[in-house]
Amino acid sequence: MGDTVCDPAVPESLPFVKITEPTVKMTFSVNDSPLAGREGIYVTSRHLRARLIRELQTDVSLRVNDLQATDSFEVCGRGELHLSVLIENMRRQGYEFQVSKPEVLYKRVNGILCEPFERLVVDTPQVYTGAIIEKIGRRRGILERMSGVNRVRLEFLVPSRGLFGYRSECLTDTRGEGVMSAVFEGYEPVKDDIPHRASGALVCFETGSATQYGLFNAQDRGTLFIGSGTAVYAGMICGQNARPGDINVNVCRHKHVTNIRNAAASEDSMRLVSVHPLSLEECLEFIEEDELLEITPKNLRMRKRILSHEQRARLAARVK
Repeated sequence: MGDTVCDPAVPESLPFVKITEPTVKMTFSVNDSPLAGREGIYVTSRHLRARLIRELQTDVSLRVNDLQATDSFEVCGRGELHLSVLIENMRRQGYEFQVSKPEVLYKRVNGILCEPFERLVVDTPQVYTGAIIEKIGRRRGILERMSGVNRVRLEFLVPSRGLFGYRSECLTDTRGEGVMSAVFEGYEPVKDDIPHRASGALVCFETGSATQYGLFNAQDRGTLFIGSGTAVYAGMICGQNARPGDINVNVCRHKHVTNIRNAAASEDSMRLVSVHPLSLEECLEFIEEDELLEITPKNLRMRKRILSHEQRARLAARVK
């Protein structure tokens, strides 16, 4: 409902603006990691429910549904960015919770399974157009228009799931000079699978504090997301494996103390060269279905749903 300010002699109301339905869903749940409750002010399901219900009063495009688990809620929004803004606002307000990987909402149109598509417009210097076209092509996007000389405008039709995490990737590919915007276009038949994460994760094997020595020995396996002194727990993701498959690493390991002093091998000389902390959007892009993102006012931690290495190994053996 709304009011239209007009001339009393011509009382014609403005046409109703239809609100776009949600296209992406995520599960918000109470944080149950070993570090739960240490950094947040609002940590219970009652706090989480009240905050989401309060958001519904001002965000008319948001949907919140109860799940069977009393400490989990299905939150639906108009794209990954919409939900990312909500998550960032909540963590700044002192909320602590965990979220699942974003998923698109499918819909049947005339008996055909369809998925949401978005019209993506990218303005970029001409030198970076090749990289953008290649990346969007991998994400099942179709280039529809291209204009400009020195600065080029590219217009694509892309599945919504193909844009998960692309905003930060676009900034990287264009050296920060690219500007992108996307708007919901409609539902189209489901495209083929979109390549996601080809590599595995480096998963912490022990609970404790990451040491320079432990991280130095783990960095050869891939890219680290954490630095020395970071609190970790078994099942927490501390980096990206350079190869497919997950690897358990002990980043809490200390150097054995001997009575021989070796300055060259001291921890001070062990430099970390591949530490890359992830942003919120990068974390949402990185996690898989069997992983969660722990949100606190101070930290973003990715973790396995099943923290125990033995339980994950038994589950993987049954699946095979």
